Amino acid sequence: MSSPNPKGTAGSRHAIEVLDLHKSFGELEVLAGIDFHVNPAEVVCVVGPSGSGKSTLLRCINRLEESTSGQILIEGEDITDIDADVDGLRTRIGMVFQQFNLFPHMSVQKNLTVGQTGVLKRSKDEANKIATDMLARVGLSEKADEFPIRLSGGQQQRVAIARALCMKPEMMLFDEPTSALDPELIGEVLDVMRGLADEGMTMMVVTHEMAFAREVADRVVFMDGGVVVEEGPPSEVLDHPKTQRAQDFLRQVADR
Repeated sequence: MSSPNPKGTAGSRHAIEVLDLHKSFGELEVLAGIDFHVNPAEVVCVVGPSGSGKSTLLRCINRLEESTSGQILIEGEDITDIDADVDGLRTRIGMVFQQFNLFPHMSVQKNLTVGQTGVLKRSKDEANKIATDMLARVGLSEKADEFPIRLSGGQQQRVAIARALCMKPEMMLFDEPTSALDPELIGEVLDVMRGLADEGMTMMVVTHEMAFAREVADRVVFMDGGVVVEEGPPSEVLDHPKTQRAQDFLRQVADR
């Protein structure tokens, strides 16, 4: 399923393209034939009930999970190919998880430099400068020497975003980045993500924050049962869903 997008042009290469993607865990088929794309500089929010395959789709795109069949193309390159450079792929795609995944025994600054020096082979001075710039970008310059345990959940998630940005990715994947946060901390993380969207970062966001999706997304994808059920502009999918499944889900979300 595909739809026109204001940030995509006819004939242009998609930043991410998923073709007939299947993923099973034993007898359980979690992705049941996904066709999906994200255009350069586009923000796509993926919504749907728990167990619909949203997070598994993200993890397959970043090769944290191996798909059962189908193709995933990153800027035209088939990353499901046996010879694909997975490490190189992960320098091009930043990923932010629900649970932050910071190294608890490292300071914030070290969390932001370890990947740069170890994977990208940047010098220590260059890595520290980039880390300092990215901490400023997420509003946490004063926390460079702190350890994650001394930060709030919102601050930890902003550090996780800064760490991903330190690798200078071409696109960002967010897996429910606010789901582990207290309500009063959600806004500070969404503000950082809004800034990235305004700067033209290609973003795929699995989220349950419907207001954020309505405000920031160029396109919303509704998944259920391991397939894409609906997709289109937020004003269509969120405000005027065509399928009963989407209508029921959005009604439940609105009633919470």
